[in-house]
Amino acid sequence: MMDGILLRSDPLGDLVRDFAARAARHDRDGSFPHENFAALHEAGLLGLTARRADGGEEAGLQRVTRLVGRVARGCPATALVLAMQLIQLRGLTTNGNAPEALVRLIGRGAVERGELINALRVEPELGTPARGGLPATTARLTPEGWRISGRKIYSTGSPALRWMLVWLRTDEAAPRTGMIAVRADTPGIRIEETWDAAGLRASGSHDVVFEDVLVPLDHAVELRLPADWPPPDARQAGWNTLPIAALYTGVAWSARDWLVQFLRERVPTSLGAPLATLPRMQEAVGRIDALLLANDRLIASGAAEEALPATEAGLIKTLAAENSIAAVNEAVALCGNHGIARANPLERHLRDVLCARIHTPQPDSAYAAAGRRALATR
Repeated sequence: MMDGILLRSDPLGDLVRDFAARAARHDRDGSFPHENFAALHEAGLLGLTARRADGGEEAGLQRVTRLVGRVARGCPATALVLAMQLIQLRGLTTNGNAPEALVRLIGRGAVERGELINALRVEPELGTPARGGLPATTARLTPEGWRISGRKIYSTGSPALRWMLVWLRTDEAAPRTGMIAVRADTPGIRIEETWDAAGLRASGSHDVVFEDVLVPLDHAVELRLPADWPPPDARQAGWNTLPIAALYTGVAWSARDWLVQFLRERVPTSLGAPLATLPRMQEAVGRIDALLLANDRLIASGAAEEALPATEAGLIKTLAAENSIAAVNEAVALCGNHGIARANPLERHLRDVLCARIHTPQPDSAYAAAGRRALATR
């Protein structure tokens, strides 16, 4: 038993160590860690947020943030795909408007066969939908079903997805927007391996192209006129942000742990003792621990709430991201050339943790939303 998660034979720590042992290779090659998801499925962790009626556990946000944070210590790319899996499963099963048969099909697939799901929302022209605008990806209504055409970028987990929740608009005179669930093996889908980023290189966040892809009518999760979409559900705000905050905090903890070991083992001849004996190093590590302790407490507190205001959720994610980046930067600065040598994992942790700022909400949006709320302006 570890962090409230019981695996059949191995503790979560063993699983994370296995992921860590492969992380450098997947980072170097930009290859997707398929074996990690086979292990997560074997451990019964890919369907945690599915309905109990479908074999899941309806796991809450506290359990999910702990799990994602721990997995991120081994392989943050795996943790990101896992976070998306658990977030999207939970969102689908609590939607209320999604067809029952579709919810059951996807939920049981996750539990029984380890099938992965993620939302594909970002587009070349649109950017992230969180900043507004209509998607260019379209769904055309035909007697046979929906015909979907378009391109999605930054499609995390694309090499292993079974289900793609595609954000799109209809081609009707008054276009509706929303999600349609598309099986990844449907004819007309093409993955272009465009993901070549500095960090999270193993996340498989490639482009996905849809060319007149035929999808059954009952795979529409929810479609509405843009003006008819309600404000974001406060219960979903924490789910969309806190697992991401936990992920990058996990990356920073890995950097911290490597630093501690390095300082204990590094004995410069001029000092004749480990660097860990220097008060300056002790103070620096204490500052790192303070940043990460603050993250852990913030995330745990937010995850314990049933309905976290979106502004608070955004601030927690932003603070956790900045604290994590600051912690890893401090670790790199303390190590000199050792910190940026590719033979050591610290430079990889630095590249990975910098990705924290990219996730919605970005810092400017989070601070602006909080400021508007405080000043009561539109």
